[in-house]
Amino acid sequence: MSGEISPTGKHPGPGSSPELRASHADRDRVVDVLRIAAGEGLLTTDELDERLETALSARTLSELATLTADLPSVSATVGATGAEAKDRVRIAQAHSGAVERVGRWAVPRRLELAVTFCKVTLDFTDAVITHDTLRIDVGMTGKTLTLVTRPGIVVDTDGLQLVHSRVKHRQTPTNPDTPVTLRVELVGRKAHGRVVVRPPRRTFGQWLLRRHTSLAEGA
Repeated sequence: MSGEISPTGKHPGPGSSPELRASHADRDRVVDVLRIAAGEGLLTTDELDERLETALSARTLSELATLTADLPSVSATVGATGAEAKDRVRIAQAHSGAVERVGRWAVPRRLELAVTFCKVTLDFTDAVITHDTLRIDVGMTGKTLTLVTRPGIVVDTDGLQLVHSRVKHRQTPTNPDTPVTLRVELVGRKAHGRVVVRPPRRTFGQWLLRRHTSLAEGA
């Protein structure tokens, strides 16, 4: 098709075959492109799931190329260079709905929050992490800033100025050998409201399993 983009982010050259077989690396690059595109709001959750399923079962490069053909070329380039996220993202919002980054979203190097009386949730459970450090410049008044972590993510709030606000940092025991995959540094000013750092909430099934284990150990 005209304007088709290959999984490496380049247009096929003259004489190239559109029926070349796709490798595991080709599929992985396209998967990264799709996940980052979804994190930037270019794809809905349903579209992401559908395209991921197609990408993982694709046999040829032409099948993969159609999955990213309607996405900005910068996304394809991102996939080819190892799924690099944006260096800087700014979120400015006041007296409106909640700000959420959940599911598959690309974590930038730097995130600026200029938020007034809007709840903010940054869920790293399924986030696409391509940098080892995230600096969050906080300029937030009111409501709660929530960071949902996972093993390997460390949150540093020492550089955050608190004005009529407090930090609630709750961690679950983890293996001391777990490598640090992301260090989140909070700096700036948080006035009123709270900053909450916590792991994902347990599902009902996980709660039952933990309760059963505790009862068994106490028997």
